Amino acid sequence: MNTDDQGFREIEHTADWSIEVWAPDMVGLLKEAAAGMYALSQTEIDDNFEVSRDFTLKIDDKESLVVDFLSELLYLGEMEQLAFNEFNLSLNNSLLIVTLRGGKITSQSKEIKAVTYHDLNIQTRDSLLWTNIVFDV
Repeated sequence: MNTDDQGFREIEHTADWSIEVWAPDMVGLLKEAAAGMYALSQTEIDDNFEVSRDFTLKIDDKESLVVDFLSELLYLGEMEQLAFNEFNLSLNNSLLIVTLRGGKITSQSKEIKAVTYHDLNIQTRDSLLWTNIVFDV
């Protein structure tokens, strides 16, 4: 999804895949990062098979939260063949509370092995949060 105040786009990277993500707040940044990751891997979901998953993540810092959140999505994709298109995220001082809705993966053209910390630095520009996320493929 790309609008002026939030979105993602693929950016060129030498060996791996990378996206630039922006949003007005941390919750929006996490949602756009997930959407961007699924778009990069060309993940398609079975709309007739609805699932939900709940989990919490401890917040150490913003960059670690991005890696932990996306890594959890990759884990659910690999272990349970699930992907998600609805994200209910709530932040408090030390936890991210997550409820996901989605379905079984019907196709995935590209495999992402891991989310990396390479070039991951969340910055504020023009009242928006911005970051680059590099994926190991």
